Amino acid sequence: MQAFADLYAELDATTRTQVKLDALIAYFRDAPPADAAWAVYILAGRRMKRLIGPLKLREWLAEATALPDWLVEETYQHVGDLAETISLLMEGDDQRHAVDGDLAEWIEQAILGLRKLDEAEQKAHVLAHWRRLPRPACFLYNKLLTGSLRVGVSRGLVERALASLGDLPRALIARRLIGEFEPTAAFFTALFDPEQREEREGQPYPFFLASPLEGEPDTLGDLREWLAEWKWDGIRAQLIARPNGTWLWSRGEEPMNGRFPEVEAAAADLPEVVLDGEILAWDTQVLPFSQMQRRIQRKTLGEKLLREVPVIFLAYDVLEYQQADWRERPLHERRALLEKLLAKRGDNAIRISPAVNAADWPLLAELREESRERMVEGLMLKRLDSPYRSGRVRGDWWKWKIEPLTIDAVLLYAQPGHGRRANLYTDYTLAVRDGEAYVPIAKAYSGLTDQEIQKLDHWIRRNTVEKFGPVRSLKPEQVLEIAFEGIQPSPRHKSGIALRFPRIARWRQDKPVAEADTLEQVKELLNLYGG
Repeated sequence: MQAFADLYAELDATTRTQVKLDALIAYFRDAPPADAAWAVYILAGRRMKRLIGPLKLREWLAEATALPDWLVEETYQHVGDLAETISLLMEGDDQRHAVDGDLAEWIEQAILGLRKLDEAEQKAHVLAHWRRLPRPACFLYNKLLTGSLRVGVSRGLVERALASLGDLPRALIARRLIGEFEPTAAFFTALFDPEQREEREGQPYPFFLASPLEGEPDTLGDLREWLAEWKWDGIRAQLIARPNGTWLWSRGEEPMNGRFPEVEAAAADLPEVVLDGEILAWDTQVLPFSQMQRRIQRKTLGEKLLREVPVIFLAYDVLEYQQADWRERPLHERRALLEKLLAKRGDNAIRISPAVNAADWPLLAELREESRERMVEGLMLKRLDSPYRSGRVRGDWWKWKIEPLTIDAVLLYAQPGHGRRANLYTDYTLAVRDGEAYVPIAKAYSGLTDQEIQKLDHWIRRNTVEKFGPVRSLKPEQVLEIAFEGIQPSPRHKSGIALRFPRIARWRQDKPVAEADTLEQVKELLNLYGG
């Protein structure tokens, strides 16, 4: 456990990629396999199920420190991180013990062991650790306990470290880490076996992710070397068809079996194949994403919902065919196979994503202007001789998205951010004018520069009208331009409207509040582009 705590501290103390990579390699080389397996699980972004809620932990903290609830809450809001708040308030002059024991054993007993205890026993167990552990270890313990352990390491960096340690291709390590796995010594050892066959049933491949096209498309060369497709707004997924079953996986590595029964039923007559594609709400044409959300939000799918919101799987690519890995073959070969497999399926729930054909880049740009009417986000551009890579590798796949929709909204509420921004007001609630009143329309927390955040934070502190816990009500004087990808009706919002992926485009210090957009103007956008 101490070795992992040291690794966490070392990773958190640097922004240099090579230093982090060296630290990871050294840890994985020296750690017992069971400990290394848990380290991979945690650092690759997996989360253990949270067993105790943050409100309960704050109650226990107030009791353990004999501090009033309001002071614990104020401290938490100031620090911005519950794990750090606990470790700071519990630090005292009493004797602290060094962390001993293996990481795997420690997690099994100190974290997962809580599942077997009632609330009183859980409380006694947690408080004992708070009082016994030195602050760095207490902080790490609380991070694991709350399921919020984040450190500046991407999964790609973990893959690189493991690949370097085992002298194996990173793509192989990435494949072995995707999907569900148990963090055991046997699993970690198998990561480095070059002959190990991937035997986890229905295991997906790592997804290839496109990069945003920031320049003009004609810089990519001859259009004939590229495949253009519409960029659909659905759920990116892999469909795995094998003789013993069918599996659906989201890009976030969430198994989706049972969520889209029409797709699984349509896959029954496929050959043994792994397809990459998009799940879309579709009834003669693509439906707004708000309709797909009706399917996502329901745990039980009734006949009425299945009838009202049918879905299809629109396939982009073939990753595996008849047990052969096709990812290294050029896209034009994979596309030809995809057409052969799916071209004659008609209106089946599994279809091929159509190519968008144009004679040159200017004509393709004209077709791209039809994106909103087609309810797509723009175009995908894929080099025809490219392999199917892992992760976001620039150069072969580009997303050429249309410009987002924008409105000018008024800053109405603000609250502190998290982590390194815990002492700054960075989370904003924005509103539009409705007569003489203001109606909240979106929340946003990204898009401003550090300098703008500091300046706006200073203004917020001097122009607070009321405080509601961590939230400050503000004078309606600042206008922020919000960019968003889509707009849809929403009975859950006071405005009746929900914006998709809102973020701050710029701080309109040049614009008075009287010129900000109104609810009526936003409803006009809803009529034009909403579902």
